[in-house]
Amino acid sequence: MKSIFAVIISASFFIGSCKEQKLNKADSITANGQMPNLVKDVSGDLHLVYGIGDSLMYTYSNDQGNSFPAPLLISIIPHLAAASSRGPQIAASDNGITVMACNTKGDIFSFKQEKTNKWIQTARINDVDTVAKEGLMALSGDGQNVFAVWLDLRNKHNQLFGAKSTDGGKSWSKNMMIYVSPDVTVCECCKPSVVVKGNNVYVMFRNWLNGNRDMYLIQSADGGNTFGAAQKLGEGNWPLNGCPMDGGSLVVDKDGNPKTIWRRQKKIYICEPGSAEKEIGEGRSCTLESINGKNVYTWIENGEIVVTNFQGIKKSVGKGSTPVIKAIDDNHVICVWENEKKLFAVVLEL
Repeated sequence: MKSIFAVIISASFFIGSCKEQKLNKADSITANGQMPNLVKDVSGDLHLVYGIGDSLMYTYSNDQGNSFPAPLLISIIPHLAAASSRGPQIAASDNGITVMACNTKGDIFSFKQEKTNKWIQTARINDVDTVAKEGLMALSGDGQNVFAVWLDLRNKHNQLFGAKSTDGGKSWSKNMMIYVSPDVTVCECCKPSVVVKGNNVYVMFRNWLNGNRDMYLIQSADGGNTFGAAQKLGEGNWPLNGCPMDGGSLVVDKDGNPKTIWRRQKKIYICEPGSAEKEIGEGRSCTLESINGKNVYTWIENGEIVVTNFQGIKKSVGKGSTPVIKAIDDNHVICVWENEKKLFAVVLEL
């Protein structure tokens, strides 16, 4: 099958004894498209989903990100939301690969990959019509559990809602309210994050409380049936009469510790629950990956996608937006991003 990669560049932060090597720019176009999202399954295969027009597209790599076959059409979704942090989401569980996508009317649809590599549309996730009009959502899976979160307008103001599936997205639970801000609404245009680890479900979102647009974390210890109290992340505040359209990112490390990265004003911070935030740079649209307890970060800085490795050394990999990063093994990550409605990728040796 023809690969959609003309070239994928493998680049190193270090060679020899911690000697820096110049990081080459990625000049490979993976596909025409927007809003890439990436997951790795238990076999180590990478699965990539994205949108182009009304088309929901998918491809994969079973050779550690060195090549991806020509993309497959999952479905045509009229008025697919695939721009400005609004795009398809993908998760891996013991029941296979699940994708969810939203249209601009505010309905969220789920799709499941069959063993034949064909995709079937399964169920609509929102159980009230057109309530996800913001199109801001996230998806994660582990074991038998897949959990979806989104901003929901069924009660006229944006609230954090969720639903779970135990069959890979064939069916979904009754929608559950996860969080309601005492000041009526959560931040209206910031994408939430979700991570499922065993029976724990972690959700991060930007709140709007007392005039501040700060990040909060909320956790379930029973597979997403109930959630505890929301916990503010970091010690500072961001008083803002507007939405930054920047929701940050969340991972859970090998020891079960949540790690977060997010933006406040022009600065990028990392933070663990209950600890003070730490500034690591300036920019926006940040995300992270945890590898054996060590973190790799990426964000947009002056229009460039930058990646910071374990030692804190920062490199630019190309111009663009909406970067996602995923571990390939203990020493390599793949970064995928969008630039002018084209997708780019680079494999980095850490």
